[in-house]
Amino acid sequence: MNEEIHEILFDLLTKQATYGLDASEQQQLEELSANLNFRTDDSFDIAAAAIGLADLEIEPMPAHLNANILASADSYFASAESAAGSTERAVETAEADDMQPTFGFEPKRSSLSSWLGWAIAGAACIALAFNVYTTRFQGPTEIVKGPTPTVTPEKPSPAKLYEEIASMPTAIKANFGALPTAPADLKNVGGDVVWSDERQAGYMKLRNLPKNDKNLSTYQLWVFEENQGDKTPIDGGTFDVDADGDVIIPIDAKLKAKNPAMFAITVEKPGGVVVSDRKKIAALAKVAKTET
Repeated sequence: MNEEIHEILFDLLTKQATYGLDASEQQQLEELSANLNFRTDDSFDIAAAAIGLADLEIEPMPAHLNANILASADSYFASAESAAGSTERAVETAEADDMQPTFGFEPKRSSLSSWLGWAIAGAACIALAFNVYTTRFQGPTEIVKGPTPTVTPEKPSPAKLYEEIASMPTAIKANFGALPTAPADLKNVGGDVVWSDERQAGYMKLRNLPKNDKNLSTYQLWVFEENQGDKTPIDGGTFDVDADGDVIIPIDAKLKAKNPAMFAITVEKPGGVVVSDRKKIAALAKVAKTET
C-alpha cells in the first residue's frame, strides 16, 4: 500500500467512526478493503466512543468483558499475522520457480501493526477534538450561596428580667404585704416589686398568693403615681396564679407611669375592670420616700 492509499483508507475509516459515510464513500471503503485484503472492524468506533466517554464517571469494566476484548484483539492480530505470513511464502515460491512476474499486495507484519495503531490514534484525536469543542467550551458554573441562617436570640426569662431591673441604680423598689384586715387566705401574702421609669417596665415577685379560679376571678395590679393621688391609679394589667409558691409577674401598665409611690393588687371579676371598688385588696406595696 502506498501513502496515498493509506491516507484515503484512513480518512474513510475516521469519517465512518465519527460522522458516518454516504453511499459512494461506503462503496469506496468496501472496494479498497477488498482489493487490499484489509478486514475492517470496530476499532475506530470503539476508539471514538472511548474518547467521548473519557470524562464520564462510570463503573470499572467488568473482568469478564475485559477478558473478552483482550481475547478478540489477540485473535484479530493473530489472523493478520497469519495472512501476512501466507502472502510472503507465496511470493518466495513464485520467485524460486522463475514464474511470470505478477503484481500483488504484500502486507508486512510490522507495517500493518504500525499503521493500524496510528490509524486508531488519529481517530481518537479527531473524536477527542470534537468532544472538547462540543462539551468543554461552556461558561463558568455559578455557585449560588444561600442566605446565612439567622440565629434567633433566646428570650430572657422573667426571673432574669426581674434581676436585671432590680440591679439598676434608678430602679424603684417596694415590698408587698397583706393588709391588717385581710381574710385568712391572704394573711401570708408577701413579695416585692421593681420598676424602671426609663424602661417603663417592672416585675412583681409574689409568694403565698392563693391560686385563683379563672372562671370566677382574676388578680389586677394598680400603679399609683406620687403626684397623681389615689383616685386615678394606672391599670397595671391582670394576671392569674395557677401554682403554689413564688411567682414572677410582669407589669403591663396601660399608661406611662412616672415615679410610682404605691402598688396595689385587687381581686376582680374575670377580664378585670376599668375602675376598681377595691373591696378586696390582696396585697399592697408602698415605696419608701427618700429624703432629699
